[in-house]
Amino acid sequence: MDKTEKQIPTPEEIAEENRKLRLLRLMVDLTISLMYQTNLTREEALEHFEKVRSFALRLFPGKELAFELIYAPRFKRVIGDIYGYH
Repeated sequence: MDKTEKQIPTPEEIAEENRKLRLLRLMVDLTISLMYQTNLTREEALEHFEKVRSFALRLFPGKELAFELIYAPRFKRVIGDIYGYH
């Protein structure tokens, strides 16, 4: 196979990717719920955000840009709503 050709993922690879995405969505949703429902300090909320980012990048190495485009704005909006925008 030529290096420029794309390999079609197997059903198992697709299932694993979907499992990882569900796990990441769950982690994001739980972390945002924690931020809204507890009395975390801004610094603690930012630490949780960084932990979710690290978790996401372990699941999907090299996908920093995707995380920054998809999930970071959501976290920043939540943190701004709770703690104010500075």
